[in-house]
Amino acid sequence: MGRLRIVFLGSGPVAAKSLELLAKNFEIETVITKPKPAHHRGEFPVIETASQLGIKTKFVTSKTELDNIIVTAGFSSQLGVIIDFGIIVSQQVIDSFPLGIVNSHFSLLPEWRGADPITFSILSGQPKTGVSLMLIDKGMDTGKLITYRSINIMPSETTPSLTSRLISLSGQLLQEYLPRYERGEITPKSQPHPDRATYSRKITKDDGILDFTKSAEQLEREIRAYIEWPKSRTELFGKEVIITQAHSIPIDGKVGKVEIVKEAGTIIIYCSSGYICVEKLKPAGKKEITSDEFIRGYCKS
Repeated sequence: MGRLRIVFLGSGPVAAKSLELLAKNFEIETVITKPKPAHHRGEFPVIETASQLGIKTKFVTSKTELDNIIVTAGFSSQLGVIIDFGIIVSQQVIDSFPLGIVNSHFSLLPEWRGADPITFSILSGQPKTGVSLMLIDKGMDTGKLITYRSINIMPSETTPSLTSRLISLSGQLLQEYLPRYERGEITPKSQPHPDRATYSRKITKDDGILDFTKSAEQLEREIRAYIEWPKSRTELFGKEVIITQAHSIPIDGKVGKVEIVKEAGTIIIYCSSGYICVEKLKPAGKKEITSDEFIRGYCKS
């Protein structure tokens, strides 16, 4: 019996890495993705990956274009797989695949439905997250579950490190469960406790502005969650900086007060509850340095 044939829909970096894993275990009939924007510099991950793997690619920028491709393409695949796509999929497209379209969603549904479940799992301080394989329907991440699996979130976890672990887990689940679903061995089940669903949203650039009226614990999570984008920004001693690593201490002081602890080579900033101890940061236009290096270079008295 040959490998299961699928159509893959995905656009972002997570989609590109997922496509690499899928191609090892499945026959990818076609990749459907967004085209590379005219202003974009450098590689566009899914396009590059599909090209390297020799997989036919079709481009769409809207729900309507996707509908048109599905109508005209005449795919033979019984199943679609969608990861990190960014375009609304109509019921017409879903129905065009006899077995539907499986979404590998990076949370334990119905927890963190929506655009950015990985970031919000770190921001919330929850101890675990995971991957849910779900049949998409007309709702936002409301479809029936094929399976799910959880992993622990490490205390020092950043969005990139957690994303990498979830991509690997997703690849394992797709490899194990898609063939079983295709053979009719699994009956998808409704998500448990839909009344307890939580929702993530798209992160904006303004989310990266550090607000010291929040707790130190929350800001420490933001620094880990936003390390790639939008980055955690503030001003220290007249210099714009991005804080890239910090930890929180439950000792209170005046909100927003900044202190240099020279003997420890560190900078502390008091928040509404506790303070953050800055370990590493990037002055505007410079490379990442330690707090001790920043003190010696920018805080000379």
